[in-house]
Amino acid sequence: MAPEQATSNVPEFTVSELSFALKREIETAFPRVRVRGEISQPSFPRSGHCYFRLKDENAVIDGVCWKGTIPRLGIRIEEGLEVIATGRLTTYAGSSRYQIIVDRLELAGEGALLKLLEDRRKKLAAEGLFDADRKRALPFLPEVVGVVTSPSGAVIRDILHRISDRFPRRVLVWPVAVQGEKAAGEVAAAIAGFNRLPEQGPVPRPDVLIVARGGGSLEDLWAFNEEIVVRAAAASTIPLISAVGHETDTTLIDFASDRRAPTPTAAAEMAVPVRADLIAQTLDFGKRTIACMNRVLREATLAVTGLARGLGDPLRLIEERQQRLDVSGERLALATRGLVERRGHALAAARLVSPQRVIDAKQQLFDSEVRALKSAAERFKADTLQKAERMLERLERYGDQLRRHGGDLLQHGERQVDQLGKLLESYSFHSVLNRGFALVRDQDGHPVLAAADARGGDTLSIEFADGKIGAKVTDGAGAAPRPAAPPRRRDGGSGNQGSLL
Repeated sequence: MAPEQATSNVPEFTVSELSFALKREIETAFPRVRVRGEISQPSFPRSGHCYFRLKDENAVIDGVCWKGTIPRLGIRIEEGLEVIATGRLTTYAGSSRYQIIVDRLELAGEGALLKLLEDRRKKLAAEGLFDADRKRALPFLPEVVGVVTSPSGAVIRDILHRISDRFPRRVLVWPVAVQGEKAAGEVAAAIAGFNRLPEQGPVPRPDVLIVARGGGSLEDLWAFNEEIVVRAAAASTIPLISAVGHETDTTLIDFASDRRAPTPTAAAEMAVPVRADLIAQTLDFGKRTIACMNRVLREATLAVTGLARGLGDPLRLIEERQQRLDVSGERLALATRGLVERRGHALAAARLVSPQRVIDAKQQLFDSEVRALKSAAERFKADTLQKAERMLERLERYGDQLRRHGGDLLQHGERQVDQLGKLLESYSFHSVLNRGFALVRDQDGHPVLAAADARGGDTLSIEFADGKIGAKVTDGAGAAPRPAAPPRRRDGGSGNQGSLL
């Protein structure tokens, strides 16, 4: 008989059937959940999705954020960040794990927001986006004011009303969301859009920008702490005023902007001056200018009047000069007539010499000078010829003597040179060396003239007729010199050798 098969009323499942049954059960029981925990081990594979773990003190749950959801989160997934994740629970049959599919992330508590804000502030400050030298001065009186804010809030009405009261200017409003997931992108796009407007385009380019929002909590103002907004404000070439929140609220755009206003109304006051004050100031400047001109004219009038008193009556001065001119004219006519008469009498009284007589006298003087010059030249020529003849005779006589005695002088000189050469060779110490003596020098090259000059351990140089050798002193100064073996000569001979004195 076949063995009896065990029977049971428990249904049988395959692994896949059980996994899918658990998946349906969990997804049905928890269609939407909010889980608070700390992000751990985030990873970003090449697929673009993000995988991480949410943990607290006692448990861990896997989390998944799909590629298309990550840009909409508004929060960068980082290690150690405490968040509230919103999504649906499901299971992953491939590894029998349950996990949460996250479609929204919120920072858990204000402390986490402040920590993230501080970390982001330090990062952007390290890049130089908050440096004081990047700040630009606001225009004194802008023609066009650009405002980036919500078109439906009280902020835009306050700004328009304040600009209209102070100094009416043209205002361009770029409507944006100032809260929520889209707010950061729209604010950054608005700032960049105003900067892209051409200078002379159909839409006027603003001279100053105001980014404004009313007060709120840290979460409400978070869009103005986003990195994209801060970078757009720092990159703006148009001077920018940030007016986000109340006076006590601080966002990162305040550090990157060129000027921070405590309220949107204060931003409008910074953007334009008070027209009435400018008119009053202009009128005051005009009055002061007129008063200065009047004072200058009065002082100039007084100065001219004083100078005029010092000059006297011009008509009297002219009459005086005219009378003096008439008197001088009469005196000049009389003086001219008298001068002509005096010169006539002097000319008549003078004895005039005939020009021909003057010419004859000069001709006689010239002839006598010519004769004297000719006689001097003849005498000089005769003397020069005589001197030249005597010099020529002397040269011929010296030449004969040189020809007769030149050979004798050369032979006598050669004999003297030979005798001096032989005498020099006899005086040279090399001749002494050739007779078997040697020249001893110390290590400095000085001759050693006595045994007492050498000390034990000194190095000596001994020069023979055919070369030099080195030696070392073994006995000290004052000791009796040891008999030294005679040096061996190159020609095979030997002999005693002493010091050369």
